[in-house]
Amino acid sequence: MENIPPCPSCKSPYGYEMDTKFVCPECGFEWIPEAELEEEGLIVKDANGNVLVDGDAVVIVKDLPVKGAPKPIKAGTKVKSIRLVEGDHNIDCKIDGFGSMALKSEFVKKA
Repeated sequence: MENIPPCPSCKSPYGYEMDTKFVCPECGFEWIPEAELEEEGLIVKDANGNVLVDGDAVVIVKDLPVKGAPKPIKAGTKVKSIRLVEGDHNIDCKIDGFGSMALKSEFVKKA
């Protein structure tokens, strides 16, 4: 048996490997081994903890006020073809009716 790290969620030592990820039998949490995460470089997660990649489509989860705009970006707005960047606002995208925007990943979920 290989040296499998404890579950990051509940710290259970009984995790097992399934395909390319680890699974915890006690809480059901699934995670990717850290060795694979370090190779990828920039890791951006959405509001639900799903890993985002360039080109994904996301949905805004709450109304976002925009400086200089008469109305906010409404919750439920779908944004296609995102680009991940370093920084506080780690998603660059183009939103219909608003133009180019920088969003925080904590206000979107993967579509």
